[in-house]
Amino acid sequence: MHCFSIIEGTKEALERLQMDYVDVIFAHRPDPTIPMEEVVRAFNWVIEKGWAFYWGTSEWSAREIEEAFHVASKLNLIPPAAEQCEHHMFHRERPEKEYEPLYRKYDYGTTVFSGLAEGILTGKYNDGIPKDSRFGREPEHDEERASLASEEGQAKIKKVRELAVFAEKELNCKVSHLALAWLVIKPHTSTIILGASKPEQILDNLKALDVLPKLTPTVLEKIEEILATKPSSVVSCSAFA
Repeated sequence: MHCFSIIEGTKEALERLQMDYVDVIFAHRPDPTIPMEEVVRAFNWVIEKGWAFYWGTSEWSAREIEEAFHVASKLNLIPPAAEQCEHHMFHRERPEKEYEPLYRKYDYGTTVFSGLAEGILTGKYNDGIPKDSRFGREPEHDEERASLASEEGQAKIKKVRELAVFAEKELNCKVSHLALAWLVIKPHTSTIILGASKPEQILDNLKALDVLPKLTPTVLEKIEEILATKPSSVVSCSAFA
């Protein structure tokens, strides 16, 4: 990801979108062979051209994000505004542990993808893999199918079953609504990307908003007891401070 790639990639993306600008443009996975200064300067240039209002990171480590902030501060350039990361009930180490110092220091926000763990948290794989599901109909998901069949995968399914019972009996909702609402209430969740393939799925996912008032401290504690996935401690990312 060098200066030319960022600038030309932005131009080509805007042409495909048939738009003059976007609100946020994300740098997906940094190239460790390119100096961070070059990356930050390129996105600063994109913003000054009016092609984007902000730039963000995607799947960057906390150390890389901290370095971008350090470079931006040193050169009086625009730092990243948000991180696009995987975050769900079974994937918590990076968004809840590694990034915690960034939240405190920069009030950094996250744009979450895979909030339903590729469909696992909808409960549709609780009794096997349906033929009409993504894992069932697309051959490139052999690895995911094998993962679900593993001991670790089956342990996740067991937890989803428990969460589904809890969601239905205690909260009067689907487990997918609970999983999304659980993400929404995280203090640094800025946006959740809903990977729906049908319009009705979007409407169903939005029912998670009705669950938010029900997520009391007691309810959240019960969820943590079922999951047992909460990160143990916070790491520091102040190498460039």
